[in-house]
Amino acid sequence: MIAALVIGLPLGLLLRTFSAAPLPAPPPTTEPLPQAKPPPGMAIYALPTGVAHRSAAFAYRGGSFFERQDAAITAVLIEHPRGDLLIDAGFGRHIDQQFELLPRALRMITTYERFTPAADQLEAAGRPRESLRAILMTHGHWDHASGVTDFPETPVWVTADERRYIADDAYGMEIAHAATGARWEVYGFDDKPYFGFPRSRDVYGDGAIVVVPAPGHTPGSVIIFVTLPTGKRYAFVGDLVWQLEGITEREERPWLMRRFVDVDQERLRRSLLSMIAIHERYPEIAIVPAHDRRAYADIPRLLPEPAEQPR
Repeated sequence: MIAALVIGLPLGLLLRTFSAAPLPAPPPTTEPLPQAKPPPGMAIYALPTGVAHRSAAFAYRGGSFFERQDAAITAVLIEHPRGDLLIDAGFGRHIDQQFELLPRALRMITTYERFTPAADQLEAAGRPRESLRAILMTHGHWDHASGVTDFPETPVWVTADERRYIADDAYGMEIAHAATGARWEVYGFDDKPYFGFPRSRDVYGDGAIVVVPAPGHTPGSVIIFVTLPTGKRYAFVGDLVWQLEGITEREERPWLMRRFVDVDQERLRRSLLSMIAIHERYPEIAIVPAHDRRAYADIPRLLPEPAEQPR
């Protein structure tokens, strides 16, 4: 591995950092299931915008180098009577040009395929982009923020910490930083605990969409809890983990990946253990890591199939 030479580690030692090493089981949570009154007609839809090619070994410790586990690049539409939201923006119309803004080392190890951008999927379904209340970002990394530029009139909601991180043009934030026309809007949290997280923001005051801070991957990363009128609950965890095994097997990203993409590994681990405890107490809550294609299997598509385009 070239990376072993770059960071000065012997190859054998580096390979050991990819082996399984489950985190200790967190204390069981005693938190009750939060109350929610989602309005009739509320729904969610997945908008796949592309994939990034990856093997399981780079997604979680214990994954195989020989198992292809492409990373989903997917936006999620939340229909709500008080205003529709888009969770993340996925790959946008200009991803090929935007990709050139990324650090050369990242471009060298990244290949991707693009599908129909979220803005075009919305328009094809008869939903004007202007009808969105906002784009609610889990965080600002390039593969979540590319499509932001396709929505020049739509507010893009981020935390204050994330907005500063974007403004600093930090690693992975190059595309968000360059989106000068984006309508960034900063929001805060109430001192109201939610599911063990000390602060939260109930977007519409009905418990249907609740955001909690989960810093570590980036300074302003969040988890978005969504409850539907059917009673089905989801936790959109962004890049807290890249694949479900991070939750179900308590496996972090390999050390090499954490070193380059996570800004505060200790805070990330605390957020991860909190989410693991919730999952073990309430397995009926669907955990949706942003990049796990399997996690979107039971979420309806806005369009029947994403229209894949050659690079």
